[in-house]
Amino acid sequence: MSLFVVFEGGEGCGKSTQARVLWRRLLEQNMPVILTHEPGGTVLGNKVGRALKGKGESPISPEAELFLFAASRAQLVTEVIQPALQEGRIVICDRFSYSTLAYQGYGRGLNLPTIEMLNGLAAQDIEPNIVIFLDLLPEQGLARKPGLQDRFELEALSFHRRVREGYLKLSASDPDRWLVVDATLPEKKISEIIWGKVSQLVPSPCHRKGEPKH
Repeated sequence: MSLFVVFEGGEGCGKSTQARVLWRRLLEQNMPVILTHEPGGTVLGNKVGRALKGKGESPISPEAELFLFAASRAQLVTEVIQPALQEGRIVICDRFSYSTLAYQGYGRGLNLPTIEMLNGLAAQDIEPNIVIFLDLLPEQGLARKPGLQDRFELEALSFHRRVREGYLKLSASDPDRWLVVDATLPEKKISEIIWGKVSQLVPSPCHRKGEPKH
């Protein structure tokens, strides 16, 4: 039995930390689990990620940004996620298609149905079993990341507020799939809330272990 777990949230919410905590906990349970991320997780994806997040002199249009994320995702699904799920592994992904809806859709204002269509193509219609959304006010999240400003962190506060609004709408539209966690809680408390949910979904223990994919 495979399981696909996705972590989502705005800047500085702690999702990458919690994704790794969950990955380590599953390894301790002898679960066949891998950890990956977007944009990245493959050679192509890492190149795209550097282009998307870098503070280069040449601006990237919202449309180009959308297609670059889709390209990275398509490669990640083909090369990493789909094979792992077919092998019955647990896949933890730090960001997935919902980030595109939140950032390029609600944040940039691109057409949501168009994004959904492109997401479906890039993800090959693979959907997570659970989406863990760490909710945090943008002001608080950005304050956690001084001096580490990429293209997205440098956006106006209004942009980040639209992104959060998008996440809240997405989570409200599919409450059975989404777990919304208050990201202001202590890290240990957050990890226990996540484990309480994920532990109900994990397949039977196995002796195989996985490695994070970068």
